Amino acid sequence: MERTAAVVLAAGKGSRMESTIHKQYMELCGRPLLYHTLRAFEESSVDEVVLVTGPGEVSFCRTEIVDRYGFRKITDVTEGGKERYHSVYAGLKAVKNCAYVLIHDGARPCVTKEIIDTSKAGAMKYGACVIGMPVKDTIKISDENGYAASTPDRASLWQIQTPQAFRYDLVFKAYQRLMESECFQKGVTDDAMVVESMTEEKVKLIKGDYTNIKVTTPEDLEIASVFLNRIYGKK
Repeated sequence: MERTAAVVLAAGKGSRMESTIHKQYMELCGRPLLYHTLRAFEESSVDEVVLVTGPGEVSFCRTEIVDRYGFRKITDVTEGGKERYHSVYAGLKAVKNCAYVLIHDGARPCVTKEIIDTSKAGAMKYGACVIGMPVKDTIKISDENGYAASTPDRASLWQIQTPQAFRYDLVFKAYQRLMESECFQKGVTDDAMVVESMTEEKVKLIKGDYTNIKVTTPEDLEIASVFLNRIYGKK
């Protein structure tokens, strides 16, 4: 069997959370937010997990997250960089011998093992895929003065989530090329963009779940709590 790894990104500061505690360590349903994310990967079919933390947080994560909660699939905890793509690259370099890799934001605690397994299957079938959902709302594109300039067809728009899953060799080579020049890095917001711009590979869109939200603001914590209680059958 070809092995699959996951790179979980927990290096962000969460400035929009309006808290002195980084959002990945804030309490959610009685545990750190990051715990719920890692739990889903622990219970999924991935073979190993690399956890990428913020500067100076490796020891804390090993002790207070990995060891405290007994996560056995985490093979490495490594420090991330200034931007998201720096952290992804650090995580990819720490992955052991795997054919496929899933890259996931640690601030998406409502991911499920079913979504993870779907991502893994998509990577095996297509080579590159991202989890997402069709948008529900009408989207407006504004001009430089804040007026509505155009309205794209909602039928073709997706809100992209994570995991984003790839053949390991494909995404690693794409990131290697990205790191060759700062001009390649401008405007990069996700891993699909790196693969699309640095290779000729197409990225398949695969439906996930609207509950797979990214916790960004205090209100998101309340919403995530409801979703987690639903996922794990708590009352």
